[in-house]
Amino acid sequence: MEKVHDVELKHFSNEYLDVLHSFELPEEQGQFTALPSKILEVKEGQHRIVILCEDEPVGFFLLHSTERVKAYSDNPKAMLLTALSVNHAKQGKGYAKQAMLLLSDFVKTEFPYCDEIVLVVNHKNVPAQRLYAKVGFTDTGKRKTGPIGEQFVMHLSVKNT
Repeated sequence: MEKVHDVELKHFSNEYLDVLHSFELPEEQGQFTALPSKILEVKEGQHRIVILCEDEPVGFFLLHSTERVKAYSDNPKAMLLTALSVNHAKQGKGYAKQAMLLLSDFVKTEFPYCDEIVLVVNHKNVPAQRLYAKVGFTDTGKRKTGPIGEQFVMHLSVKNT
């Protein structure tokens, strides 16, 4: 996979399970995402992605190519990113930013049909909004109502060159 500063994205495998189960988040972050330990079972079209630093899991997210994507994009080639988290003990080192900078190339390689990634971010989750904007996601102007309020729909174009 692609690497930036020893950070890489890989598909989930059982070798990462113990470390992913040990992930913790403070309550103020936990309200916006799901810990990897809560995402043991995946359906067809859901892809668990692990953020690694020097082969150690430091973060996690899900990519969806399911019907759920249609709630956020009319593009049949779009994928939905959910459940992004970085273990609290590993936060503040830029892992989420580096992972999101690798996302486009990872998706081009692993999901060549995909040309757009969409996500929703809670209006109260300003740090996440800043992160996504820094790595190239833009606000689509669409709004959804989530379990804890208004959510902004953001997207990133994935250009296959």
